[in-house]
Amino acid sequence: MARYIGPACRLCRRENSKLFLKGDRCYTDKCAFDRRPYPPGVHGQRRNKPTEYGVRMREKQKVRRVYGILERQFRRYFASADRQKGVTGENLINSLERRLDSAVYRLGLSATRTDARQLVRHKHVQVNGKSVNVPSYLLKAGDKITLREASRALKRVQLGLDTSGRREQPEWLDFDKNTLTGVVRSLPVREAVTLPIQEQLIVEFYSR
Repeated sequence: MARYIGPACRLCRRENSKLFLKGDRCYTDKCAFDRRPYPPGVHGQRRNKPTEYGVRMREKQKVRRVYGILERQFRRYFASADRQKGVTGENLINSLERRLDSAVYRLGLSATRTDARQLVRHKHVQVNGKSVNVPSYLLKAGDKITLREASRALKRVQLGLDTSGRREQPEWLDFDKNTLTGVVRSLPVREAVTLPIQEQLIVEFYSR
């Protein structure tokens, strides 16, 4: 399966927004976006006025990169959100937040979504007592997320717990640090996503 393996900080600079793809590093003076807040490349510091199409495409790319999703899969998420009742943009963000790897990151069990995806892929994560190794698994209200007993001492898990205090835990998730257990209290609502996302621009991009 294809995946991006290039420098993560380059993506933040390209989208002109801090996407927090490097975990704790993003909160330090080493953050590449803070040091060089302009697009990468030899022409990065040129001041070109973006077109309406460019603004919408960049918003779509930003959300894709935040959640680590490639274009074809992202299109499927949008098509599914468009078929559901309600506001398409909010349905899209709801589905992305309900992904298992995103929920593991939100609970603070990993420092980045990339680490969360690897934890899921390597069968360290259980849902309702059963191992699930599909990062795109969509959670439902009442689902219980735990780590295998042997996985709780992993360094990447401890690093995630140490840095989770920098992030705000959403209200739709409950987490017990003593047992490293999370529970999906309810389905996420748009207000629970604090990332600077303008989902309406994504709807307009795919509806053009």
